[in-house]
Amino acid sequence: MPEETEGRAGVTRVEAYSDAVIAIVVTIMVLEMHAPEEPGWGHLLHLWPIFTAYALSFAYVSIYWVNHHRLFHHATRVTNGLLWSNIALIFTLSLIPFGTAYLGEQIFSRDATLVYMGIMLLPSVAYMWLQRTVRRTGSQSEESQAYHRLALRKGAAASIVYASGIALTFVSPALGLACAALVALFWCLPASALDHLFER
Repeated sequence: MPEETEGRAGVTRVEAYSDAVIAIVVTIMVLEMHAPEEPGWGHLLHLWPIFTAYALSFAYVSIYWVNHHRLFHHATRVTNGLLWSNIALIFTLSLIPFGTAYLGEQIFSRDATLVYMGIMLLPSVAYMWLQRTVRRTGSQSEESQAYHRLALRKGAAASIVYASGIALTFVSPALGLACAALVALFWCLPASALDHLFER
């Protein structure tokens, strides 16, 4: 039986579902930040690891949302591959609140950083699967193909940096998190000087 497909209306529905789940992910993260029960700046400043972990994760979730939005501009129809690769991405993103809370509560310990970096690697891999699906089934215009070539190379580089960060965490958690910050630089701007590193 041939795979059923939907047009842009179906793509819009998938994107709306993804937006809703990502919004819930951010909401869960901020709800994990509990205000201190005792007054005073000292007790508030004591929460810096939790807030720092939240800010870092918020930046990552925002980057995924921006790139997901840009990617779906090139999707033209819904296929089973698109649905399941998108669900895989949403699942991996839903793990971020746990990793964020664990990282903050454990004050960037080695084990917590390993868990966090592992969770960060998962959506990176899932996003590449989704993008390859969109590239195969979506717009075949020259503009779309140029976008996919650049973004897929950046995605592969990001996954390599995440994997390197996991290994470096055994040396120092700070080195692992520095790799995570480097990945953010890959994606934080729609176009940056770093893009030239991935051009042919």
